[in-house]
Amino acid sequence: MDIVVKGRKTEVPERFRKHVAEKLKLDKIQKFDGKVISLDVEVSKEPNPRQADRAARVEITLRSRGPVIRAEAAAGDPYAALDLATDKLDTQLRKEHDKRYSRRGNGRLSAAEVGEVVPDAASFNGDGELIPTEPEPSVPTRRIGSLEVQGDGPLVVREKTHVAAPMTLDQALYEMELVGHDFYLFVDSETKEPSVVYRRHAYDYGVIHLRTDPLASDEAGGAGGALGG
Repeated sequence: MDIVVKGRKTEVPERFRKHVAEKLKLDKIQKFDGKVISLDVEVSKEPNPRQADRAARVEITLRSRGPVIRAEAAAGDPYAALDLATDKLDTQLRKEHDKRYSRRGNGRLSAAEVGEVVPDAASFNGDGELIPTEPEPSVPTRRIGSLEVQGDGPLVVREKTHVAAPMTLDQALYEMELVGHDFYLFVDSETKEPSVVYRRHAYDYGVIHLRTDPLASDEAGGAGGALGG
């Protein structure tokens, strides 16, 4: 298997191609996934001078008999971007390897180890008798729509925090297509305000700009429902 290095609207020097071969060790990758079919490295350049610290972007795509693994990163130069993307690829390969390892049933715990490793597992004494545990206090349950929520706290299904540099609308659309999502949250480089681009019907796109107003009312009334327009 060879590593294919290509540039998108930019030329890739031979020195960088050699650096890719040294950085992406095929024998190490095949230890995590022995069924690799192809490994592509694509280099692109951001022409916007305001994006100088993220001017070089490297995307690594690994195809095998399993799921396709992509890792991308942006930095001031392609060498730094390659280092970041390689680290991300290594992390994803390890995760996929661990998943396969767990599904095969390797590394199973003995009954004696379960109580020490698995939280809230049942405990047994030296005679093999179950050690009773104190019952947990009951937590009030309420329904919100079709969901059942315990306690009085807010319902947070999933929370993520990203560090992002301001970008143009065109760059945001490119990033959305790159990750394959139907929307993309970004900071507009012109207004420095949070904005969202989203996919509408067919190949149309929409954009929502969120402008902060200290004089606005405290009543709820955000733009959460505007993506459907």
